[in-house]
Amino acid sequence: MTSPTPAILPERGLADRLTALFWRRPRLLLVVLLTPPLLWLGAVYLGSLAALLLQSFYSIDEFSGVVKEEFTLKTYAELFRAQNLDIIIRTLVMSAAVTIGCAVIAFPIAYYAARFARGKWKAVFYLGVMLPLWSSYLVKVYAWKLILAKEGIITWAAEGVGLSMILNAILAIPAIGGNSLSTSPLGTFIVFVYVWLPYMILPMQASLERVPNSMLEASADLGASRAQTFRSVILPLAMPGVIAGSIFTFSLTMGDYIIPQIVGTSARFIGLAVYQLQGTAGNIPLAAAFAVVPIVIMLIYLMIAKRKGAFDAL
Repeated sequence: MTSPTPAILPERGLADRLTALFWRRPRLLLVVLLTPPLLWLGAVYLGSLAALLLQSFYSIDEFSGVVKEEFTLKTYAELFRAQNLDIIIRTLVMSAAVTIGCAVIAFPIAYYAARFARGKWKAVFYLGVMLPLWSSYLVKVYAWKLILAKEGIITWAAEGVGLSMILNAILAIPAIGGNSLSTSPLGTFIVFVYVWLPYMILPMQASLERVPNSMLEASADLGASRAQTFRSVILPLAMPGVIAGSIFTFSLTMGDYIIPQIVGTSARFIGLAVYQLQGTAGNIPLAAAFAVVPIVIMLIYLMIAKRKGAFDAL
């Protein structure tokens, strides 16, 4: 007669002993799992931010070009010089314009996907939104430079349908026009909107999907028109998604330095200023001070977004 098999098998190796240890002490398993990402976050991300903040309190000797490692607010004061203030204001205006443009374009797309698209059309929606993200960022920007160029398809199409006068009139408007779309602030805006639009559509669509039908039916039962339902029910409930999307579009536009370098005028944005100051100019303290500006703006923006419940739509 054979002896019965024991209920608990003996530990046969290191893996078995670790499994038993983590099973008895689940908190130890949690510490082991969280330690690597916390070390990464602390050492790499927060460490680099601390180094950046430290550099921003240094200054540069104007004659020798050597960084003086003495704490001073002189570098931050340089941000208020006219040419530097122009860069900050230009970046904020462009970021706000891109965010508003993305929100206006994204809302009907997200609304259709959330309320009407079903089955294969839902899959088509996700494919259409995600497809531009799967291609190279630089390829897209250079493609748009060719599209917006004076010899590009937009100018050619405008001449073909007799709308070249309208295009020339738009390009003649100060502050947004230029010699061509590819060398104008309007062209920079168009490329920004195209590149960051998916980051606005997806959180907005997620937010609109959470709008309960019962509230729309209640609004209709109370005699509200479609416009009133949209203004009083749909739009307020969709705002967390709009704000969540704006976090992406606003912050990505503020930090981008490639699009302004390829498309648009020679006017600098914060990202391009940081790139040039730490590279060719070698003024690392001023580059660090410039880099702190978007961080401060985004911290304020995130505090407002949190109060509006935007993170619930992420």
